[in-house]
Amino acid sequence: MSERAGDVADTADQRREQMLRAAIAVIEERGFPETRIADVAARAGTSPALVIYYFKTKDQLLTEALRYAEDAWYEAGTRRMAGVTSAARRIEELVAMNFLVDLEGEPTSSWLLWLDLWAQSVRLPEVASVRQKFDERWRETISSLVLAGQVAGEFGPVNADDFAVTLSALLDGLAIQIALGDPSISPDRAFELGMRLVSGQLGFEWSGRSAAR
Repeated sequence: MSERAGDVADTADQRREQMLRAAIAVIEERGFPETRIADVAARAGTSPALVIYYFKTKDQLLTEALRYAEDAWYEAGTRRMAGVTSAARRIEELVAMNFLVDLEGEPTSSWLLWLDLWAQSVRLPEVASVRQKFDERWRETISSLVLAGQVAGEFGPVNADDFAVTLSALLDGLAIQIALGDPSISPDRAFELGMRLVSGQLGFEWSGRSAAR
């Protein structure tokens, strides 16, 4: 690839990222049904035609925005876990990350996006397929950590796949309550409830620290 072609590709990637960040902000503010392509274009400082050129449909814009936020979340998690050798501390970090308001400045506060994705996936097969892949990735992340902890002798003999389904359902449910503004479920309380389940099921003593770090 020539230097000029590389510059064009970089510019295109930057434009796409700018539009995805704009989409995340607008959807979280207005909700997916009330979001228009023109709103995203205005937030990104570009034209509606260019947004359509990159994403084709509003449904695809939603799934790509969430994919972008999810990838940023996993990348931030990899950085946060770098150097953490204990399996118990790694899964504690994973639970904590679900309830942090800000994660290294990345657009990862995406539970409002998830609410819209779940609502759309009930009726739109193409959105449902993307939602399924996201959930599979999440459960695989959990089960991999459990299996690693079992190999290291830190965790008891639970079924890793069953545990991943249970924990992911609990964390999703707690996060929904936080997104809906339930006054009885704060991020700290959600983190504590999650860690009670994790430590009890996996058989290790939890430190009792808060989610913030």
